Amino acid sequence: MRVTFLGTGSAMPTGERFQTGILVQDDGRTLLVDCGSGVLHRLQQSGVGYESVSTVLLTHHHLDHVSDLLPLVKARWLAGEEHLEIVGPQGTKALVDDLLSVYDYLEGRIDLRIREVHEGEFSVAGFDVAAYETRHSVPCLAYRFDDRFTFSGDSEAFGGLTNFAEGSAILAHDCSFPDDVDVSNHPTPETLGKALSGRDIGRVYLTHCYPHTDGRHEEMLESIGAHYDGDVRFAEDLTTVSIE
Repeated sequence: MRVTFLGTGSAMPTGERFQTGILVQDDGRTLLVDCGSGVLHRLQQSGVGYESVSTVLLTHHHLDHVSDLLPLVKARWLAGEEHLEIVGPQGTKALVDDLLSVYDYLEGRIDLRIREVHEGEFSVAGFDVAAYETRHSVPCLAYRFDDRFTFSGDSEAFGGLTNFAEGSAILAHDCSFPDDVDVSNHPTPETLGKALSGRDIGRVYLTHCYPHTDGRHEEMLESIGAHYDGDVRFAEDLTTVSIE
């Protein structure tokens, strides 16, 4: 399995990090998880391209996770691709319908299939996936791809979520702000470190970084390390991780 971080940023641009998007590839299968602003550009830069993405799996519906959805629809239509499947939590169909009501010239241009999923197990793009409800300001799902990869989506840090990720080779976890920012719906390093304490995870990549984290990576890693002694790193746009 190959996991490529297309976008590791947040709703506040940094100039270096685009909004959320993660590409999961394995044995000829390709899945895009989230599709925030800039993800289409990163797809081209990754060498994969939007032509290869026929399924998008959404964690939730905040703008920085869905804003390139319609640009993806349009790009695939103009490239002669015939279909796109969008899978996500409850409300995904209403979201896409509302977007198309604004850009109605895209209606019917490609075969657009919408599917809603809930906490539990399902299959998408040939992958067997488990979903877990996170703690965010809107309904949001974390996703686990067997024992290889787990993505937290947006969430506060809590034991239920890190227990869901237990045993994963790679965990990509929201870590939006340093400790001195008073925030809800996202973790700080200290709360994430406490939630990770005692967990068996091969490597943790921190993502969804706000500009507040710039220049403060070392102190954030130290804060996590005070509670969790595992391998923790910051994800960067276009970083690819191979998982056996």
